[in-house]
Amino acid sequence: MEQALLWAALGTGFTFLMTTLGAAAVFLFRGRSSAVAQRVFLGFAAGVMIAASVWSLLIPAIERAEEAGQVPWLAAAGGFALGVAFLMGLHSLLPHLHPGEKSPEGLPSRWQRPTLLFTAVTLHNIPEGMSVGLLFAMAGLNGGDPAMVGMAVALALGIGIQNVPEGAAVSLPMLQEGMSAPKAFAMGALSGLAEPVFGVLVVLGATALVPWMPWLLAFSAGAMMYVVVEELIPEAHLGEHTNAGTLAVMAGFLLMMILDVALG
Repeated sequence: MEQALLWAALGTGFTFLMTTLGAAAVFLFRGRSSAVAQRVFLGFAAGVMIAASVWSLLIPAIERAEEAGQVPWLAAAGGFALGVAFLMGLHSLLPHLHPGEKSPEGLPSRWQRPTLLFTAVTLHNIPEGMSVGLLFAMAGLNGGDPAMVGMAVALALGIGIQNVPEGAAVSLPMLQEGMSAPKAFAMGALSGLAEPVFGVLVVLGATALVPWMPWLLAFSAGAMMYVVVEELIPEAHLGEHTNAGTLAVMAGFLLMMILDVALG
């Protein structure tokens, strides 16, 4: 367990540092960032999360359910649905504001726009941290199985890479709201803290949750797919007649797929 905890801390710590790196974009873009760049950032993140949901989470969930004598489709579908419901509930309750929108979502609050923007993107990072933590927990509980470790490393790399543009997608809108560059950078970096927090929490509860591991993997997949469909794709404006965001989704998907197949 100590080994799994250390690995999860390192993996989610890496993804947090990559978010911080992306947030530093505010020091490069002093003015208004390009709309095309925002589409590319968000589209790439969406592609990575779609591929990670399938290769890193749903397929392992089905395989683990078969090994445990469970009904594979029930574990995958049930966990997926619960993950969607969890994120939907958070979005309904927690006040937040998506970049480019004027009206906040969630329960009424007196929070300022920067805080609402910060909350919106922090929600993205909850399922990402859970996913990385779960795979490292599985690797630790399986005695450091090389295939499981490779899969966990691949997911951490994929999430970390997409966190660079995602960190920029957090801090740049705050800069555009009139926030100073150092403060926008700090807020963008802090939005990534949800990943190590939830990644470590998942590992701490992993021993008691072993029988439910297939459900938890599918749960993370459902939560990530909800973020993609509800937020990332609409915010990337893929419905507009442009190839930038669409190609970014494909690039993110291919990268995550390659990482998972090559390392897992």
